[in-house]
Amino acid sequence: MSEQHPSDIPAGSEGLRSRVTLRRSESGSAATGSFFEQIGGHETFEKLVRAFYDGVQGDPVLWPMYPADDLEGAIQRLTMFLEQYWGGPGTYSEQRGHPRLRMRHAGFRVGPDARDRWLKHMRAALDTLELSPLDDATFWSYLDRAAHSLLNTFDD
Repeated sequence: MSEQHPSDIPAGSEGLRSRVTLRRSESGSAATGSFFEQIGGHETFEKLVRAFYDGVQGDPVLWPMYPADDLEGAIQRLTMFLEQYWGGPGTYSEQRGHPRLRMRHAGFRVGPDARDRWLKHMRAALDTLELSPLDDATFWSYLDRAAHSLLNTFDD
């Protein structure tokens, strides 16, 4: 069977889809594997979370919401959660069960100020990774949606 040229294949057919290659940048390598793998795996996620907590520790609104006596535990839990969400190991669910983000955050007053501060520190942490524009936008879009979904009060 001879190979068809892409212009000979009707749009939307399986043949055409198999010829599309997503690239990490205009002339970069093909994007393969999970997002977790694409952006560098465990080291990338741990760097992000540690940079995030470096910012949170100096924040008078957010820091009281975090377990100062178990900062390393908080770092590991957030790292595992993000890794699992983005296609890495399922360690978070194996150790802690279903993420249930809203339930786990229900005991904290998450208002617009706390959300905006969380996003500020996460934005600064994400910038330390120097991801490609597409990967950065993909990651940021999720973080922004997640932060907004956890609002549980409008009183600050």
